[in-house]
Amino acid sequence: MIPLALIALTAAPLLSAVAPQSLPGAALLGGTALAAPGQAWRLAQADDQGADAERPAHRPGTAEAPTDDAAAKAKDAPATPAADALPMRGLAGPYLASRMAAIQNDFPNASDYALRALAQDDTDPFLQDSALVALIAAGEMERATALAGTMADQGRATELARLVRRTELARTARWDALIADLDTAPKQSDASEAPGAELVDGLIRAWALLGAGRAGESLSEFKRLAKTRGAATMVNYHRALAQAKVGDFEGAEQLLSDPTVGAHILGVIARAQVLSQLERNKDAIAMLEASPGLEEEPQLGALLERLKKGETLPFDAVQTPADGIAQVFLTFGSVLVSNDEPDPLALIHARLAEYLSPRLGEARLLAAQLLQGFGQFDLAEQEFDALRELGDMRPVAELARIDVLARAERLDDAEKAALALTAAHPELAQGWIALGDLLRQQDKFTQAVPAYDKAISLIGKDSPEALWFPLYARGIALERAGQFPKAEADFRAALKIRPDSAQVLNYLGYSMVDRNENLDEALNLIKRAVELRPDDGYILDSLAWAYYRLGRYDEAVAPMERAVAAMAGDALVNDHMGDIYWMAGRQREAEIQWHRALSLKPATEAEAHRIRAKLDRGLDAVLAEEEANGGKLPPPPPQPAPADSGSEGD
Repeated sequence: MIPLALIALTAAPLLSAVAPQSLPGAALLGGTALAAPGQAWRLAQADDQGADAERPAHRPGTAEAPTDDAAAKAKDAPATPAADALPMRGLAGPYLASRMAAIQNDFPNASDYALRALAQDDTDPFLQDSALVALIAAGEMERATALAGTMADQGRATELARLVRRTELARTARWDALIADLDTAPKQSDASEAPGAELVDGLIRAWALLGAGRAGESLSEFKRLAKTRGAATMVNYHRALAQAKVGDFEGAEQLLSDPTVGAHILGVIARAQVLSQLERNKDAIAMLEASPGLEEEPQLGALLERLKKGETLPFDAVQTPADGIAQVFLTFGSVLVSNDEPDPLALIHARLAEYLSPRLGEARLLAAQLLQGFGQFDLAEQEFDALRELGDMRPVAELARIDVLARAERLDDAEKAALALTAAHPELAQGWIALGDLLRQQDKFTQAVPAYDKAISLIGKDSPEALWFPLYARGIALERAGQFPKAEADFRAALKIRPDSAQVLNYLGYSMVDRNENLDEALNLIKRAVELRPDDGYILDSLAWAYYRLGRYDEAVAPMERAVAAMAGDALVNDHMGDIYWMAGRQREAEIQWHRALSLKPATEAEAHRIRAKLDRGLDAVLAEEEANGGKLPPPPPQPAPADSGSEGD
């Protein structure tokens, strides 16, 4: 079960009918500097493709899940000053500040600056559009509604402004006014060019008709919309909800029993309630027990327990037509997320959905994960907090929340959240993996091992594919905790499951190189990793270092130079390049690399001290000193305290 993919279907037909650019507000987003979110909305899963290849001892124990470009950019980008921190006069200042904040996906400041600009000129449609998008993205729905009303009063309402206006009419149950607004709206000259907008409007109208007490017309409208190319699955889900709402549970069950219509979390909940209303609790129980991922969705588990007690479930999957419209927005937002590159418009739809139906947890979860993708971790945390306040502590939401906190470098809060999740759901292996990753990220390697132990015991030997990552991660923790024999066993076990895992091949190979053990096997392991990921700087560094350990200095130069080209800003890689140049007889170039490594701030003072010693006395002398001192370079002599230039009585 995929909680975020609200409509579990083959997306191609629907997306061909509902292209993102055809949905309301798409044109506005094109004119507003919102960067497309990266992949952070996905839960961090161990994926061998694109993950950083971590190296033992020299690299912090961070998670090996795919890196998040949006998070990295958000971390590195300069913060936008708060709107009240910059005294500005005139239009240009707040306008430019708003644009810069929008480029950085800083929605609160983008909206504040845009409103400041509008205070100077409240008739500029571009400024109004920019402010409206930023206000919705920031969750400032009351201000967005007021602005949309102003745009309508001025006769300059855009598609998005009209959508916000309709959302407010639905929220306040003004159904006749909503129907009139839809019926009198400007029509597309060619409806075939904007099927998405027509479908959204049609679904809203069908729900509004139900709200106005015109149930027959409402159901007829749903049936008409189901004929839209590629949209039958989506529309039939909403039609089923509407039929159940008016008491036609037989008709609703007929629609929801189609796997393409109801095979998602909201559909499963609705169908369980419909079956219970039909006095078919046994069928509802069987359906729930057959649902994949049941143990990860407490909502479904709670329904199952009530059904087993003989309780008749009320139908409250939608309590009002406004809830139905909220699910329309959620449906389209989820479809947009299913694209390879999630559209910023998905966030707009998620925000509209949660505004209409504040208790719709899926809308808040979708918004949270999209905000995470935009690098807006504080806004995402607000959504996760709202989920918890609803009593909706679903593991999928908590795992995403933990990831958000970790990426925002709020590691203490992330660790507390992981501990709370493992306490609430001790049966969930992913919770223990998340806890282990967090502990490892904080260099708490010994503490991380029991967390991975628990996860591995829960997964069991019957699910080997699910075992490889916790085995690999536990191996890292064990190696960093000084227990290499146990770590090696985990790495080899992980390789039996995924023999072509470049991460594991590299880590095991580099571990042996670093320990000066089994160098021939280590070299072969790393060569295989390079074949799999030929442009990975970390793995190229490992290959060069293996050649260095084997005394094959000339062969080490080429891969090390490729590693430096790929990771020019890495202190350790530049340090290694210097060592290899030195041993290859290129002392002047070695010194240049060591100077560069020092300028890049090595991870520890011990590393910096060793580089300074090499610059002072040469690598040969440093190696001799280390050999004479049990493999460690003697620490630098204590520096004399600076002389006190003053004297008593001065």
